[in-house]
Amino acid sequence: MHTTDRNKKVISLSKRISKQQNPEAALNNKKYKPETRVIAITSGKGGVGKTNIVANLGYALSCLGKKILLFDADLGLGNIDVFLGIAPRYNLSHVIMGEKSIPEIIVDGPGNMKILPASSGINELTNLSEGQQQKILSELNLIIDPVDILLIDTAAGISSNVIYFNVSAHEIMVVVSPEPASITDAYALMKVLSIKYSENYFKLLINSASSINEAEGVFRQLQLVTNRFLNISIEYMGHVIYDKKVVQSVKKQKIVCEKYPGAMASECFVELAKRICESPTPSLPDGSNSFFGKNLFMRKYD
Repeated sequence: MHTTDRNKKVISLSKRISKQQNPEAALNNKKYKPETRVIAITSGKGGVGKTNIVANLGYALSCLGKKILLFDADLGLGNIDVFLGIAPRYNLSHVIMGEKSIPEIIVDGPGNMKILPASSGINELTNLSEGQQQKILSELNLIIDPVDILLIDTAAGISSNVIYFNVSAHEIMVVVSPEPASITDAYALMKVLSIKYSENYFKLLINSASSINEAEGVFRQLQLVTNRFLNISIEYMGHVIYDKKVVQSVKKQKIVCEKYPGAMASECFVELAKRICESPTPSLPDGSNSFFGKNLFMRKYD
């Protein structure tokens, strides 16, 4: 059932689109195969360690031989560059303003990852227009070919940007901490995505758990309430144990998997990366149109 649900997606990443063509026309007139896996990593509440998850997961996946692009989609308060200790000259604000293209702002990160940095402190970018959102995704579509997995680090909450980038992905992974507010907000996020946008399949990752039992307890709690009140399925992707080495690495602007590969948290990220690689890649009906360049809010499901 999960495969069928994912097959209802209308997102497909194109092979090649000539820059001389109109991107939207090209997207509507060609057939595509979804070769790049797109995973949105999101949360209902801020402060649950989502960016840390994205950075370490990306690094662990790259160590498994995957070509990874990290997209910092927290457009007004992007901080993945700070987290990684890099200082890009340009960011998505320059793309949105028409000053740069996406290929011109991508920078190298640890473990051969590529980073698409967001801006920070620009309030106007926290609520993009549909045209601006489409511009980002249509440009991404032009450069996505070499990428095996695109990880989208969304902002927290249920803003239009968060919803847009979640629904644009093949898979949605919700990060939850054991705190009651985090659990409540994760439920609220899944509820909005389910009721308003027909998303009915989510992956769940428990971060900063004190033990495996605590992590599994959080999952069971959310599973119980979603089974009762929402028509969705959630898959338990595992946990990341609370580890002081994570705090130390964050202060040093280093990835814990790189700085302390033997740490408990690092082992958790490696297991998560392996699980993702071993799980089936969502497939789409051959010939379905690419989502990039299309209007999300006019999208229809079969």
